[in-house]
Parts: sequence; structure tokens; C-alpha cells
Amino acid sequence: MCPIPKTSRLLTAGMAALSTIGLSAAQRPNIILFLVDDMGWQDTSVPFWTDTTAYNRMFHTPNMERLAAEGMLFTQAYACPISSPSRCSLLTGANAARHRVTNWTLKQGESTDGTHAGITLPQWNVNGICQTPGIERTFHATGFVQLLHQAGYHTIHCGKAHFGAFGTPGEDPHHWGFDVNIAGHAAGGLATYLSEKNYGHNADGTPYALNAIPGLEKYWGTGTFATEALTLEALAALDRQRNSGRPFFLYMAHYAVHVPIDRDPRFFDKYLAQGLDPREAAYASLVEGMDKSLGDLLDWLDRNHQTDNTIVLFMSDNGGLATENEWRSGPLFTQNAPLSCGKGSLREGGIRVPLIVRWPGVTQPASRQTSDYVMIEDLYPTLLDMAQVRLPRTPQPIDGSTFTSLLRGRPTKEHRPLVWNFPNVWGDLGPGIDLCCAIRQGDWKLIYHYDTGQKELFNIPADISESHDLSASEPALVRRLSRTLGRYLRKVGAQRPSFSATGQPCPWPDEK
Repeated sequence: MCPIPKTSRLLTAGMAALSTIGLSAAQRPNIILFLVDDMGWQDTSVPFWTDTTAYNRMFHTPNMERLAAEGMLFTQAYACPISSPSRCSLLTGANAARHRVTNWTLKQGESTDGTHAGITLPQWNVNGICQTPGIERTFHATGFVQLLHQAGYHTIHCGKAHFGAFGTPGEDPHHWGFDVNIAGHAAGGLATYLSEKNYGHNADGTPYALNAIPGLEKYWGTGTFATEALTLEALAALDRQRNSGRPFFLYMAHYAVHVPIDRDPRFFDKYLAQGLDPREAAYASLVEGMDKSLGDLLDWLDRNHQTDNTIVLFMSDNGGLATENEWRSGPLFTQNAPLSCGKGSLREGGIRVPLIVRWPGVTQPASRQTSDYVMIEDLYPTLLDMAQVRLPRTPQPIDGSTFTSLLRGRPTKEHRPLVWNFPNVWGDLGPGIDLCCAIRQGDWKLIYHYDTGQKELFNIPADISESHDLSASEPALVRRLSRTLGRYLRKVGAQRPSFSATGQPCPWPDEK
């Protein structure tokens, strides 16, 4: 278990009487956090860059366009390269280097890492995060949802959780402060989107895979695609709380667009008619099905006169898959172009994600954009800020910074560092994948490879594709960023791999 640093803010017994800055529950805004799984920065008709690209023209996401036209679009939003680290950072506000859930979680006590010749991997927190102290190989934390709940929010979880391994307290969204849990459990993927296959269950109701979607039995055999079933359940949950007098927080965490890339029959033929091959048509159908879900939720707000009192945030948990031709066509590592590589990588394709925020009365129409960068752990203090809930003492330090000032049109002048640590072996190969850490500060990004000691330096605004490694021509900058990165990793208790032959740890970036 990761030790709690001395600087940790301790959770007090008085947290139940959480300060909420003088507002009654009824005065607080509703909040919808719409999180998509494995959606790349380019998997949308909304351009998140200066140019509209071929991928933007390929996808059809009118409801993302609708949201962007009424909110703020973040062109440089970041998450972790893999799902579990991102979701654990979201829920706890801690950077993945600190919470040490650095790869994806599944079975209690078991690592999902692959192997690497000559390298021994660290003992990361394979059991995820946990609201209960003392659970082996977990990170103890108080989630922001619990704080919203204590401030009077009715809290709804719908879709993918992936907070803790099977059999641990952290796997159940109820334990994180959710009043309602729809289909969330320990698995990070799904067996199938198809109701004809009972979303991964046998006819007798037993799951034939660990990642069978639970709780959607009434849709089995009905022809209802999983994305639609989850949306219907979320809408029903909103209907049930409509007259409660409490604000709601809906965490709409779709399994889409994670593999398997099943064809969403509502949209698949349309993309075939556009000339896409079946793999790309299936992927685009998943994306549009997700977008329809967003539109259904926005329509519910309109019908129920809740639009003006509801903040909507849209984000993905990591970059799009770009390492397997089984699911996507075209050359590997290009499916997020102009970004390099994809899911699992510390290149931009693996960590840069779409983010849109609509905050009525705060964000302005006409697609206001910001190029200020933000990180997924920033959502923890930002959501509490939006709800006007003061952050109490918590077991974990909060690494995220609120970005409500950006939403109010006040760009930041600081260039704080963003840090990633992935001392793991994911599985697929590609640029920036496995045994890496990285830092982004200002325009510059440094990637350090633990196993080889190699350092890559990129000027991101000038070289969005990370095609030109400038480490040889900027040695002073490499040293400065290496020093900042190494100091941060040591400060938060980050882990690193070791050389199997000697048992010695791989050098930190400022030791090489």
C-alpha cells in the first residue's frame, strides 16, 4: 500500500458537516460529467485544433458541436495514457505518480503488466483506490462524489467505473458516494455491446466473461445496443430524482468507444455508404452512438427546464486506440493524426483528449476556446468549485488545480508542470509506450525512458506530431525539465522499474 505522505490533509470527523459556502442544496447547480472511454482527440466533427482534419470530416457528432457552440472548448486537455490511472486521478484529485494506480486494474492482488527482458516492474497499486484505509496495494482517498453527496447532491453513476479490483471496497461506486449505480463494477472493458449476446451473459444469467456488463438484464435480447441501454437507464434515474428538491450529479461514464468495436446498427450503414471500410464504419458508429447519448441528455435538460441550471462537462479518459489493426484500419499509430501514437503512449495521441465545458451564465456562446492546458485530476477541485463546496481535509493531497477561472475567461499566466508516470508494460508496442515518464511545462514536453535512459524533447505548439526530437540541440532545457520531473516524482513517492540483472532501480530522469 502506498504510504500517506506527511503533508497529507487528514480527514476529520466533522466532514459530515461539510461547509458549502452558505448555499442550500436547492441553490446549487446540477452537474453532468460525460466521460467517454478510449475516445481520441480527433474522433469527432468538432475540431480541437486550428485546422479541420480528415478525421473531423469522417465523424458525425452534432451534439458535441451543439455543446461546443454553447460552452468552452479546451484544445490542450490531458489525461493518463490508460483508463484506470485516469479514473483514479479524476475521483481522488491525485496525480497517478502519487496514487500509484499506474496500469489498468482487474483482479485482486494481480498485476496486468506484461513482461520486459531485463526489467523488473514496480509493485504498483494493482487493487486501485479505496475509501477505506488499510487495504493492501490501494491508495486511500476521499472522492469528490462523497463531498458532493454530503453537500446535498443526489449522485448517479452510470456505465464504467474501474476504480478498484474485484473483491475490494473500491470497486463499488456506492462506496464512493453514489446514491445510484447503473452497471458500474471492477472491469474496465465490456464483453460486447450486443443485447443479442446478453452483454456478456449466458442464457441462464451467468456471465461468460469478467467484463460482462451487470444490471442491464431487462434489455437482453431486445436489440438495444449497450450505449442506448445505459442512456435509457440514466434518463430513468434523472426522471426519478426530478422532484426531489436536490441538485443532481450524473457521472455518465460510457463503455463506448472501448473495444470490441461492435457495429452500432443505428449508424453503421451510413458510414459504409460514405465509403469507409467495415472497421472504420463500425468505429464511427460507436462514436455517433455515444454522441446521440449526449444529445438525449441535453434534450432531457431542455424538456425539464434544467438547462440553465446544469453544468455539462464532456471528456475522454485517454487517447484513442492506435496500436491494433484488428479494430482500426490504416497504418498503426496514425489513428489520432496529427497526434503521434495513441492509447498507452505518453506521446500526445495517448494523453491529449477532448474536453468541452458548458456552464450557463459563465461560459459564453460561439465556441470560446482556450489553449491553456489542464489535467484530469484538475476536475476534482473544479467540480467542487462549481458546486461551491469547500474542500475539507482529505487523506490524500490534491494535486489538481481548479480551472474555473479559465471558464470565466481569465487565462492563467503560470506554466505549471504536468507529470505522467508509467513505469509499467501495457502490452501493445509503439512510440512512447511502456516504461516512461514525462513532463509538460509551457510549450515543452520531455519524455524519459526508464529502461534505456533515452530522453526526447518536443516543442508541442510548433510540433504537434512530435516529429522533431530537440533534445540534442537543447541540453540546458533537457537538464531543467529532467530536474523538475525527477524532483516531483521523488516528492510524491512515485515508483520506477529496476534492472533485473543487478536489482538496482532505473535512474530517475535527473540522474541520467
